[in-house]
Amino acid sequence: MQPKDFDVVTNATPEQIKRLFRNCRLIGRRFRLAHIVFGRDIIEVATFRGHHGDNSDKISKSNAEGRLLRDNVYGNIDEDAERRDFTVNALYYDISDYSVHSYGGGIQDLEAGVIKLIGDPETRYREDPVRMLRAVRFATKLDLTIDPVAAAPIKQLSGLLKDIPAARMYEEVLKLFFAGQALNNFNMMRKYKLFAPLFPQVEHLINEAPHGCAAKMVQEIMLSTDDRVKQEKPVTPAFFYAAILWYSLKERAEEIEIESGLSSYDAYYAAMGDVMEKQCQTISIPRRFSTPAKDIWQLQLRFERSKGGRAFKLLEHPKFRAAYDLLLLRAAAEGGTIAKTAAWWQKFVEANEDERTLIARAKNKGSTAKKSNNRRRRRPANKKPKITEAP
Repeated sequence: MQPKDFDVVTNATPEQIKRLFRNCRLIGRRFRLAHIVFGRDIIEVATFRGHHGDNSDKISKSNAEGRLLRDNVYGNIDEDAERRDFTVNALYYDISDYSVHSYGGGIQDLEAGVIKLIGDPETRYREDPVRMLRAVRFATKLDLTIDPVAAAPIKQLSGLLKDIPAARMYEEVLKLFFAGQALNNFNMMRKYKLFAPLFPQVEHLINEAPHGCAAKMVQEIMLSTDDRVKQEKPVTPAFFYAAILWYSLKERAEEIEIESGLSSYDAYYAAMGDVMEKQCQTISIPRRFSTPAKDIWQLQLRFERSKGGRAFKLLEHPKFRAAYDLLLLRAAAEGGTIAKTAAWWQKFVEANEDERTLIARAKNKGSTAKKSNNRRRRRPANKKPKITEAP
């Protein structure tokens, strides 16, 4: 197996590293790290972690649930290995003799295809609940199974993820769903109840209708994202969040329309802020992605209204391609009217300029004829019969 990258670790403290390298800066409060600038690259260097003692209140701290809020207790390589989360993550490559040091049976566990925690699973998950997500990610990425002892407390402790800072969860979502194992990670996360703390609005819809449009959409998104990663095509969080939250947006818009009496169009606009704000409570979505996601939503409302020149104008929108891709996913999830709309747009997009003009005109004529047929004919006014007098 070829390593993707290496984590650099040393027995030097962050302050000692900073004194050695002029181009070094220290970051982090929870875990103090040294960033050494090397050309365009940044080499992150950690110090061996040690065991917490009775007199380490100033350098380590945990909350009532056992989650580590600060952990800057330093030690040696043996102590650091014991502080690692999984045995497969406690492998050290020694550059002095090019050897790999395995602690806790990491190499044997890799060969056996199993992920085991170092230490008591419940204690380790409480120290850092993100370890539950890491267990899932390592299992799917390395084609391993989670050891039953390590898996046992996950469902019970899954709610601890709600306490993780939303900014950190954003980074974890990128690792889970943008590395080619999105569908496998999603399925395993739902198995261990880890999806709900991250996407409560989506989980609510899936629970209400396990085979409904929202559930189908999530499957389509994960498959599509995995395919794009395998084909080395770009994937963007803006499209991902716009797609996965579409039916949450639709539900909220319908609620607003009923409650306030707004038009459907205005209700959708009002719902966009509500849905995105609620999602950002668990996953902090940067504005550079949340704003384009709203553009993609807004374009969904224009697809069925576009005819004649409007279709050409919509085609020029910077977010058209992403919105069009979402329309195709909606068609796969819903069928019916949306599928017909998607089929028309697919024909329009794939046509050349002359063909597009004909397609747009045909739609325009069809719409005009439909309106004409729907017009109510005015009934002639009832005329009173003429009364003629006899001569």
